[in-house]
Amino acid sequence: MARRARRLLAFATLSLTGLLAIVVGAQRVAAGSVSVDFTPHGTQPGLAFGPESNDNCESCHGLPESLADAGLLPFESWKGNMMANAARDPIFWAALDVANSDVPGIGDYCLRCHAPGAWIRGKVVKDGAGGTRAGFNGCALDGDHDDRDTDTSDYDGVGCHLCHRIMPTGPAGQTTRVENTNLWIDDSETCETNGAFGPCRRGPYNYPEAGIGSPPHGWKYSPEYQRSELCANCHNVTSPILGASDATALKKLILNDGTQTGIPFPIERTYTEWKQSDFGARIFADGFATAEPQTIEQRFGQTCQSCHMAKSDDSEARACIGNAAGSRTGNLPVHEMAGANVWVPGLIRNLYGGPSGLDRAAAFDRTIALATEMLTERSAELAVALDPIGSGAQTLAARVRVTNLAGHKLPTGYAEGRRMWVHVEARDANNALVFESAAYDAATGTLTRDAQARVYEVQHGIWSQSLGECVITDAMGREQFHFVLGDCIRKDNRIPPLGFRGGNDLETRPVGQTYPETAPGSGRLVNYDDISYAIPVAAAAARPITVTATLRHQIASREYIEFLRDEAARVNVPSESAMCQASTGRPPLATGPRDQRRGDFMYDLWTNNGRSPPVTMKTASATTPL
Repeated sequence: MARRARRLLAFATLSLTGLLAIVVGAQRVAAGSVSVDFTPHGTQPGLAFGPESNDNCESCHGLPESLADAGLLPFESWKGNMMANAARDPIFWAALDVANSDVPGIGDYCLRCHAPGAWIRGKVVKDGAGGTRAGFNGCALDGDHDDRDTDTSDYDGVGCHLCHRIMPTGPAGQTTRVENTNLWIDDSETCETNGAFGPCRRGPYNYPEAGIGSPPHGWKYSPEYQRSELCANCHNVTSPILGASDATALKKLILNDGTQTGIPFPIERTYTEWKQSDFGARIFADGFATAEPQTIEQRFGQTCQSCHMAKSDDSEARACIGNAAGSRTGNLPVHEMAGANVWVPGLIRNLYGGPSGLDRAAAFDRTIALATEMLTERSAELAVALDPIGSGAQTLAARVRVTNLAGHKLPTGYAEGRRMWVHVEARDANNALVFESAAYDAATGTLTRDAQARVYEVQHGIWSQSLGECVITDAMGREQFHFVLGDCIRKDNRIPPLGFRGGNDLETRPVGQTYPETAPGSGRLVNYDDISYAIPVAAAAARPITVTATLRHQIASREYIEFLRDEAARVNVPSESAMCQASTGRPPLATGPRDQRRGDFMYDLWTNNGRSPPVTMKTASATTPL
């Protein structure tokens, strides 16, 4: 009771004095200018050759949707995924407003990942001359959400020309941490192949040696494109590092005992999770840097690309419309890049993907199908075991094992609102419900967290010195999601991948749950979770008892969506049109929130589109012996 009273007092005090302004402190910047550089590393805006539009690539690497191999060509398989539409994601825009409220100007850091082409073109904060462009709210982007990916649109997500100009080091050999989209972009005036003017298109093929017809544009063989480090550029995310050393990080990790680690706060660690697994450990142990790229999968296991860009065995596979159908069968990494996000591609399809807009509804449908298949077929296994039970009132002992088949934690990626849980039901011989754990109400989007519920998630919080704990809720008990203010990890019980060696790594170790080693002293954690349930069974319940476990995955929780709405109202974020008119003079867009706050717009989308319906990954049952 005393602790709760102190918490209420602490939050009341923080509410009066402005919690967010206090936490940011000296890093706070004025809303109309930028005095802190949140993105000082890697290639900066002001390139001699800006990224070309994705539509330029489509002319050779795409086809009309009606053709049989439309889903195989690189542009066609890419255009419906979340990378292609990262700047159209309505959850991102709602979260961006919260981030800019928490740390004004930090949208520079957020948009560099979600709209890197626009960022490198100087459409966010930086304009190549250290100016004060108020574009960190996205209002300086040109075009509209449903515009095709032409030279006049900045909503083109993580684009082709940008990705295929990434270098492992800077033009003078500079290096930087591989994360936070700290990309080095080739800006050379000429490419040595084909006498091409402008930067090379880089990729994993040395065309003469590979026996593949050389492309008409300049190209450069870059083995980095078969290495997981390429994916780490976006799939390791750390609190902004504002200078030359980790000491300049905006937020640093505080352990749950109050220890100040000095480590830049690890927001997402999908790449590191992979690197610490058997999938990644074998590669690094066997000297990946000197291995022949074509034999990596056969010799060592799986990279990110081998799972998320699997090579197509389709008899029609080809990379360019100038190639013969089937010329790349077994040698074409399909650019589908599907992950676990089944819900948001459908939102973007319905909002912007129709014939009058992007005209790529079928591509979004492919992405949804691929993500569903990833979750249901390749991510997990589930098993149920029961002890015998007699007559009369009894407690049935049930054990559920969830096994992670992925090359990283399950679930992984963006922490806020993303979760997986085990729903358990016990029914008697008459199908009467006798027990339920982790029930989900689809009508309200509410997950019941009973005493035995197992919910897999990572919860970032803000360390309270006065309470001596990592705080994840407000004074009313509502979960909070302050993405850029997080400095502690209250919980991370996500299931490790096979052979996970991160059990002692402060950035990736489990928090709030222990996963045992595969063998004492091995340093490798098991890739499964064994859950024990005590199920009360009344004497009147007809035997036998059947227990069914269902593993479910959800992209956006009710708590998260309501937070985005409520936080935007609390800090009085204007409607998108009013905000953009005031900051950049941009007239209202024809699509998107327009006269709504982005948080309200997202809440309405959630309400009207199934409330981020969870995907059923696996189901398993067992029945007590008679």
